Formats: sequence, structure tokens, C-alpha cells
Amino acid sequence: MRVHLRYSKNALCLCLFFLFAFKQGPQAYKIAVLKYNGGGDWYANLDTSLPNLIQFCNETLKTGIHPEQAVVEAGSPELFNYPFIHMTGHGNVIFSSQEAENLRKYLMAGGFLHISDNYGMNDFIRPQLKKIFPELDLVELPFSHPVYHQKFDFPNGLPKVHEHDNKAPQGFGLIYKGRLVCFYDYECDLGDGWESPEVHNDSPEARQKALRMGANLISYAFTGYEKK
Repeated sequence: MRVHLRYSKNALCLCLFFLFAFKQGPQAYKIAVLKYNGGGDWYANLDTSLPNLIQFCNETLKTGIHPEQAVVEAGSPELFNYPFIHMTGHGNVIFSSQEAENLRKYLMAGGFLHISDNYGMNDFIRPQLKKIFPELDLVELPFSHPVYHQKFDFPNGLPKVHEHDNKAPQGFGLIYKGRLVCFYDYECDLGDGWESPEVHNDSPEARQKALRMGANLISYAFTGYEKK
């Protein structure tokens, strides 16, 4: 199946995309890891992280996501085939003007970008997000935001997966015309929490919390706003 999101002034196109996808039955669509330039390790959690989240969502949310993740470049027209894009890494990120414009159109059209700081990405990703939406600022989301209250309830916001600098985890977002189009987890490391136990020896409790929060992101991106 090949589906392109179109530009819309609201999330209607995204809703139509999902209605079409769900009618195609199981494994009708894929979600993707974002490949970017700048030297950062975009492939940091490539082997098991997103595939494990996909399996968890298909089991708990009854989504029909294809078990194999895709990889898509920031400037590629193929970006518009994927309703949910996951981005991670430890270091530098650079979006060209064309890539930033492509990402902007994708997000305005109803796409969703999740960024998980794998430790060391924060100083690099923030100015690149400004290239995408110069008029928007990353804002810390209140714990009352619907993204924390989908299938699973997180009354205190993001779970703490990895210690890093021993700071409290924070969830930031870019909000375009009332819709959360980008969620950025900082001092949390959700992506590592989705990894298989043999890759990251997180406790079963931490891993379960990470997968549940990831499922909330998928649920929010797929359904729009309030929990269903």
C-alpha cells in the first residue's frame, strides 16, 4: 500500500489516512525511523527499539502496524507514506533547508514526529527544530496533556528510563494550530526503554513504562487528541 498525506489546515487528512489504513487489515502501514545528516547516530536503537514498540502496540492497542520498521530520510518524499516518525541519537543533527521544508510540510499535513534524546542530542536538535518551525517554540507539556492519558495513564508525566544527568524527565512539544505535531522526550530515553533486555538491561518495570508511554504516543498520533 502506498498512501500520501496531503496538506490540510487541520488533522482531517491524518484521520482519513488512518481510516483507510485500518480498513486494509493487519500490517497495512508502516512507521519509520528518521535518517538525518550531521554525523549523529540516527541508527542508535535501530535493531529492536521500534520493532518492540510496534509489537506492543499491535498487542495492546490492536493497531495493524507492519512489524518491520521503515527508514526514511528527512528530505525524501517517502516521508509522507508514514504517519509516525521516530528520531533518536546521541550527537549532531543537521537539516538542510530542503529537509526542514519537507518535514514542515509533513507535520502540517498531519504527520507526527517523536524525538527521543539518547543522551547528547539536546543542544543540536533544538536549533534544527527552529528551521522547521521558526514561529514555534518547544514548550514543556503539562501533565494534564492528553498524550499522557491515552490507553495508559501517566499522571506525573514521562517515566524515568535512564539516569543520564540525574535530572527529572521532561516532555516537550511543538504545537501547530492547536495540534501536537512533535513530541520530544528529554532526560528520559524512551527509545532505549523499548530495546530488548539483551540490548539494554533495564528493569522489567522501567521497560514496561517506556513501552506504555510509547503506545500513548502512537495512540495520540493515530487518533488525534483525547483518549478513546
